[in-house]
Amino acid sequence: MTNLRRNTFVRNAAIVGASITAGSVALLSTISTPLKAQNASFPDTQNYWAQPFIAALAERNIVRGYPDGRFRPDETVDRDEFAAMLRAAFNEPAQRRISSGSDFRDVPEGYWAAPAIKEAYQAGFMSGYPGGTFRPQQPVTRVEALASLVQTLDLNSKVPANAQVAAAPTNQTTAQAPTNQAAAQPTRQARRRMMLPLASLALLQPFVAPVRQAAAALPTQPQAAAPQTTAAKANTPQKPEQRSLQLTDFYTDADRIPQYANWAVETATRSNIVVNHPNVRELNPQRPATRGEVAAIVHQALVNQGKLPALGQNVPASEYVVRAENVVQSAK
Repeated sequence: MTNLRRNTFVRNAAIVGASITAGSVALLSTISTPLKAQNASFPDTQNYWAQPFIAALAERNIVRGYPDGRFRPDETVDRDEFAAMLRAAFNEPAQRRISSGSDFRDVPEGYWAAPAIKEAYQAGFMSGYPGGTFRPQQPVTRVEALASLVQTLDLNSKVPANAQVAAAPTNQTTAQAPTNQAAAQPTRQARRRMMLPLASLALLQPFVAPVRQAAAALPTQPQAAAPQTTAAKANTPQKPEQRSLQLTDFYTDADRIPQYANWAVETATRSNIVVNHPNVRELNPQRPATRGEVAAIVHQALVNQGKLPALGQNVPASEYVVRAENVVQSAK
C-alpha cells in the first residue's frame, strides 16, 4: 500500500473513532490489491475443522489470509468485514439506492470497506442503525449472519426438514409423506416472504430492510388451521412453506434464538446453510461469528445456489452441516 493510501486509511479510521482491526487488514488487501487467487493452504487451518470451507472460498478470492500467511479462523467478524465477504461472494441486484458509504455518519468516503458496505446495503443484506450510523466495527452474531443471507438470497428450501421424521422407520415416514407429490419436491424460497413485526424490527435493524406498510397485514407465523377430516386432508394440497419446522428437534439451545429470528433460522436450516461446530446441535445464535464460521455458512449458501459443489460425505467437515441425518447421528 502506498504512503498516500495508508495515510488516507489511517485518517479515515480516526474519523470513525476506531483503530484498524486485525480482520480489516486481511480484507483490505482483498479490496485494494487485485491479486491472483492465493494458495488456499493456510498454515493455521491445516487441521482446522472448517478447512474445506475456507479453502474453497480462498480459491475463488472470496476470503484471504493475512500478510503473514495465516487465516486466523477464530477471529471474530465485524460488520465491515462481513460486508466485504458478502461483496466478494455474491452478486445480488440492488433493491435500494445509496449515494455512497458516507451516507452513514461513521463510514466516511474513502473508508476501506465503504464500497462493500454500500453494496451490502443496496442488495438488502444489511442496513444501518437509527441515527444514521452503520457501526462498522461491531461484531456480527451467528444468527445475524444467517438472517442476512436468508432475507436476501433466493435459497432452495428443502422439504421436509425434520429430524424426527428422518429417524422414524420407513413405514412411518411413508405414512407421513404429503399426498401431493409436488409438495415433496424442493421449492424455491420466496424472497422476503417472512416480514418481521415492527416490535421486532428494532432488534434486527442493521440487517433487515424497513418493513413495507403493505406487509403489515401478513402474519409473522403460520396461522393455526381448523382440524380437517382425512378426506379433506387428502384433497387439500399442502404448501411446503406452511409446514412448520420444529427448531427444538435440531438445536438444544433453540430457546436462545431471538423470537424475531426464528423464521430465518428455520429457513437457513431447511436450506442446509447452518454449520455448527463442535456440536452440530448447538447453534450458539447470539455468539459473535468467527471467520471460519462465516466462511462455512457462506460456502453453504453458494452450494445452495449451485455455485459451489457440496462437500463429499467422506469429508469430516460435512458432519457439521445441520441436516436431519447429521442431527440424528449426533443424538445417538
